[in-house]
Amino acid sequence: MIPIYTLKRGDALPERVGRRSQLDVESVRISVRSILNDVRQKGDQALLDYTMRFDGADLENKGLFVPEEEIQAAYDKVDPDFLPVLRKSLQNIVSFHEKQKEKTWIDFEPGAALGQLIRPLNSVGVYVPGGSAPLSSSVLMCALPAKVAGVKRIVMATPPGRDGSVNPYTLVAAAECGIREVLRVGGAQAVGALAFGTQSVQKVDKIVGPGNIYVANAKREVYGHVGIDMVAGPSEVLVVADDSARPRYVAADLLSQAEHDRLAAAILVTDSRALAEEVQAELEKQLSGLPRKDIAGQSLTSYGTVLLCEDLDHCLQTANAVAPEHLELCVRDPFACLDRVENAGACFLGHYSPEPLGDYFAGPNHVLPTSGTARFFSPLSVQDFIKRSSVIYYSRDRLLDVSRDIGRFARAEELEAHARSALIRLEEEET
Repeated sequence: MIPIYTLKRGDALPERVGRRSQLDVESVRISVRSILNDVRQKGDQALLDYTMRFDGADLENKGLFVPEEEIQAAYDKVDPDFLPVLRKSLQNIVSFHEKQKEKTWIDFEPGAALGQLIRPLNSVGVYVPGGSAPLSSSVLMCALPAKVAGVKRIVMATPPGRDGSVNPYTLVAAAECGIREVLRVGGAQAVGALAFGTQSVQKVDKIVGPGNIYVANAKREVYGHVGIDMVAGPSEVLVVADDSARPRYVAADLLSQAEHDRLAAAILVTDSRALAEEVQAELEKQLSGLPRKDIAGQSLTSYGTVLLCEDLDHCLQTANAVAPEHLELCVRDPFACLDRVENAGACFLGHYSPEPLGDYFAGPNHVLPTSGTARFFSPLSVQDFIKRSSVIYYSRDRLLDVSRDIGRFARAEELEAHARSALIRLEEEET
């Protein structure tokens, strides 16, 4: 099912690894632009029309937003054992992100003060996917860093079911995060509403959160009108494993991503052919017992890959070339390998740190760069929800000391008004 490719140093990655990103589809871009234009022109009516068209839900009478009583009623619809687990996860996430907070600072020196103001964004839109696997964990991962940063207004958008309801687990997660604005609209139309505003939806300053190809392209289109976290594609995991890894564990970890999405990518990189072949067999065995085996099977068929490298160092070089969303180091000494990791959204070290630990519970954020963008993007963090403003103060004497330097620099750029702005103060002092 999942092919094995033997790589030599300097070999290119197999084509199926390179094409795992599914974002650049022109027909999708055209459709997204049309939807966004409709939302800008028609406002609420466009949201109602597209929700009926794409989700089969009639919100004319129910309303675009979930009322408070419906949010509270969700608590009676979830497994009672879920709530304490959710709250443990919430505390872990908050504790981790508290360590990321930045403080305003100002350095004073003779005649000058230089510094940086740290201020939270005023409003944020959090997109939470629905569909066959509503991700209540993504509510926590998107909303809690914003709350830690001090964001005053958080709006959640998520697609409804055919009856117009929102998944109760998603609503409970929102309530536990203190979110009271829940827009039951999904897709590109939700992104448009958050970016541009409608009669009922007040626009936000930034949109964060994972979504399908339409959501990802919509975020790319509205960037500049609002901020975005990143343009993320389908989920992916890359497992670097040596002969100390257990094939059952590795196969289970690969399947944990494959079941996300038919477009998800599960990649094993190893220097052990015996391990590669045992993982192949384990994948077939474990796949047969999964409720989402059709989705996971299609993912493995399309993008599942084993890369057989020359040695562990070659494995790590290959992982850096892939720049995966999730990187598992299932090796004897994972900490010894960590210095050689250059490109990864999140690193999971050792045989007992499976990727779902990061999805749900450990605390670091699970909204991560995909499709090789870990080369230049980072996980969602408190820094995504703050603004930095520079602070500059010079006294009279300090400015007069440097005004001629400023004038020379400005005139080198042929910007005379810039030069005069600095020099006019000096001229006044000399007359």
